[in-house]
Amino acid sequence: MSESEKLYPLDPSVKYKRVIVKLSGEALAGANGMGIDSNKLDFVCEQIADVMRLGVEVGIVIGGGNFWRGRQADAKMNRTTADHMGMLATVMNALAIQDRLEQHNIPVRVQTALTITKVAEPYILRKAIRHLEKGRIVIFACGTGNPYFSTDTGAALRSCEIGADALLLAKNVDGVYDSDPKLNPNAKKFDKLSYMQVISMGLKAMDTTSITMCMDNNIPIIAFSLLENESIHKAVCGKPIGTYIGK
Repeated sequence: MSESEKLYPLDPSVKYKRVIVKLSGEALAGANGMGIDSNKLDFVCEQIADVMRLGVEVGIVIGGGNFWRGRQADAKMNRTTADHMGMLATVMNALAIQDRLEQHNIPVRVQTALTITKVAEPYILRKAIRHLEKGRIVIFACGTGNPYFSTDTGAALRSCEIGADALLLAKNVDGVYDSDPKLNPNAKKFDKLSYMQVISMGLKAMDTTSITMCMDNNIPIIAFSLLENESIHKAVCGKPIGTYIGK
């Protein structure tokens, strides 16, 4: 499909034509860190819609921490069961984003790594790519569909599979620091890091599996604060924001 056939042609200011946006479940959470806050949902969806209107092909991977985290399970719960519960939590967030985007007349498809055909499509790579080519946003839920893997790993995997130009890590902090800036007021923020620096320094940008996967497939990672106005817009246009992780 040519650019002219898309709902929105590619804006010349765009640097990354196809991206995965990784969101934490907490990005949608209410004041107590749980559930879905309508205002936060609006804020996130407005940013996503803005980028989609630039002609960018957008995939979204979202966590489920505002409902459940595997590590919340008590010692009696099987790890695989706990992780499957977390995957289901991501589906709730994916459906909420889908619904709100559709209210703004943005075409969206949810695909799940676990088969839940009553509410979403199963994840099929070629179908996902076709949706993206047609200008639809695709939300990838359930992480990788496997226990013991984080949704960060799911975001890295989907980035590799769809041939994303960048993985945008929208966080609640404005980049990658050498220590927790909430605990250390003297924490140093990095503007640019190599993949190996993140791994060797033990930085908490993403888990090691995710970083390694992006490194092996030469997919840059941009970590930034979702709370900054037009942050995703700036990231897809290659403007200085957050921390760039790459070669």
